[in-house]
Amino acid sequence: MPLPRGKKSTATAGSKVPKLSAANAENQAEGPQVKRSSSPPHGAPKKRTAFIDITNAHKVHISLPSRKKESVKKTNSSSVSSKNQANLKKSSSVSSEGTTPETERADSVEKPCQEETPAEEVSAAPVEELVAEEPPAAREVPAHLRKQQIPGEFDIDSENSDNCSMCPEYAKDIFDYLKQREEKFVLCNYMSKQPSLNAEMRAILIDWLVEVQENFELYHETLYLAVKMTDHYLSLTPVHREMLQLVGSTAMLIASKFEERCPPSVDDFLYICDDAYKREDLISMEASILQTLSFDINIPIPYRFLRRYAKCVNAAMDTLTLARYFCELSLMDMDLIPERGSLLASACLLMALVTKELGGWTPILQFHSGYQMSDLAPVIKKLYLMLAAPPDDKLRAVRNKYSHKVFFEVASLPLVSIDVLEKALLC
Repeated sequence: MPLPRGKKSTATAGSKVPKLSAANAENQAEGPQVKRSSSPPHGAPKKRTAFIDITNAHKVHISLPSRKKESVKKTNSSSVSSKNQANLKKSSSVSSEGTTPETERADSVEKPCQEETPAEEVSAAPVEELVAEEPPAAREVPAHLRKQQIPGEFDIDSENSDNCSMCPEYAKDIFDYLKQREEKFVLCNYMSKQPSLNAEMRAILIDWLVEVQENFELYHETLYLAVKMTDHYLSLTPVHREMLQLVGSTAMLIASKFEERCPPSVDDFLYICDDAYKREDLISMEASILQTLSFDINIPIPYRFLRRYAKCVNAAMDTLTLARYFCELSLMDMDLIPERGSLLASACLLMALVTKELGGWTPILQFHSGYQMSDLAPVIKKLYLMLAAPPDDKLRAVRNKYSHKVFFEVASLPLVSIDVLEKALLC
């Protein structure tokens, strides 16, 4: 029994009694042959010794303190029963060597103990055979998980094998998945469903969103995603013209939360709207957009495909910036809304390559984009008509942005002639 708190144990003179804690005193009272398992702290989960059944513990002999007594009892009972049977057989007959029943009894006590096989070794054999005889079909990688074989002349990711952030092992698979996902987000000209809106109002809104992206120094992905969410919401929900700016600013807020490391706050978006809306209006519109889109806002955007395809031809930064200029201008054109992002990005890159006299649509671009020249021709013609149209004085944000030296002043470059463009499309 543990010693009562506050009292000292008495001992005879000359004897040395070690100091015992309460736990040691209980262990000593039970006897030296019993090993108590350490109890878990208060509130901690108890040890589950049954977990060793699903590991490789069957290959290693493990002695469990809590089951030590049971295993000893089981082995003793089995050995005693085998001894009794051996004694009955040997006592009924006398050996030819003249041994006495007492010596036979002594031999029968020793031999079973020496020849007995541990239960762990017996049970381990069939388990190892099952593991070794596992059918090879179960270890094969499924077809949809196998690594896609890319020809060496079309491999643009091996150079980034040391950069894990570029995902060189499955970058091609990622963009193939995004290209397949585009089919879920195909839009049409929805303006007929909006009784109080028109294409010019939408273009003014997107021109304003470009200024917001510049002032807040947001990623270009944030701008493209905000425009995509705005179009999808307007294609499903009628909106009054007075609420159009609230829809655009709220879509930019959601896109910032999705793309940015440090997105602007709600108060920042209320400020750029000149406090035309209240905080409750913005939060309510955010919930409405998310519910209308079923919270599926990871929409493939052309900007991501544009950077990928420009890498295929090692395009310089000025060429990529020119293609980005064409792509950003296309955001305001209602006729280009039904085009898929990957196809629009391919057309913008081809337009930039022809403008810079860097060639046409090469086989490596056809391999990674999946589009041939015949697929790009209709979109190229729409882009050319948009660029050849006289600029609108109300929509100057994109042109002013790409007239800066930071963007290589690509907005001031002359438009390629239609004859040169048609010749490139025929190649």
